[in-house]
Amino acid sequence: MPLREDDITHVRDNVYLVSGSSTNWVIVRDADGCTLIDSGYPGDHDAVLASLAAVGLSPAAVRAVLVTHAHNDHIGAAQRLSSVYGTPVLMHEKEVPHARRDFLSQVSLGQVLARAWQPGVLRWGVHALRAGGKAHVPVHAPQAFPAPGPLDLPGAPVPVFTPGHTAGHCAYYLPAHGIVVSGDALVTGHPTSRATGPQLLPGMFHTDRVRALDSLAAFDEIDADIVLPGHGTPHHGSAKEAAVLAGERAAA
Repeated sequence: MPLREDDITHVRDNVYLVSGSSTNWVIVRDADGCTLIDSGYPGDHDAVLASLAAVGLSPAAVRAVLVTHAHNDHIGAAQRLSSVYGTPVLMHEKEVPHARRDFLSQVSLGQVLARAWQPGVLRWGVHALRAGGKAHVPVHAPQAFPAPGPLDLPGAPVPVFTPGHTAGHCAYYLPAHGIVVSGDALVTGHPTSRATGPQLLPGMFHTDRVRALDSLAAFDEIDADIVLPGHGTPHHGSAKEAAVLAGERAAA
């Protein structure tokens, strides 16, 4: 899918949210290169490269790909960047075997078909298949974070463990920018959801929905006033406020 000019949102100095075919990724740059957080579907690979070029970067400038979680719609370009440019691919230690594809923990075709009558599900399912949602895209040498705390990468991102969507899901806090990249721990929209604004994804997408709900508490202590989700538009407002809204919607 070609990248359009309005698919790139300049959120704050040196931070860009890019909307792919139905998943977001984030570019955080500095004078030495950039950090790429997530990388869309396999079919978004060319769009990832185009988004880097649009903000004045080459693929070789990516210091690391940070993975919120290893579903196909978030790691689509990771292995190709690693193979071609030697880019490290980092994630929580509990997500490493998932990224290697020692196992796969994502929504099944059967689960989607069982809900095909619900608004948006069938259309989204067809799109996901075309974009590579069922492709085999392991990361061959995924790496766990080298140490607790901020990572030595552009933006000094701080991993925030938010399991439930997957066992090793992580959000990333950018303290200098007042931004948290929430991945799929907290989203603001999805083609299979009628709601807009902070929310959890529909239940079929979570490995453990109860734990995903509990992980919203991790956003309470984050001093961020912008949330960049894996799906949907940016949320302007405190991360705690967004988590409370998402929790209320989930409980309704």
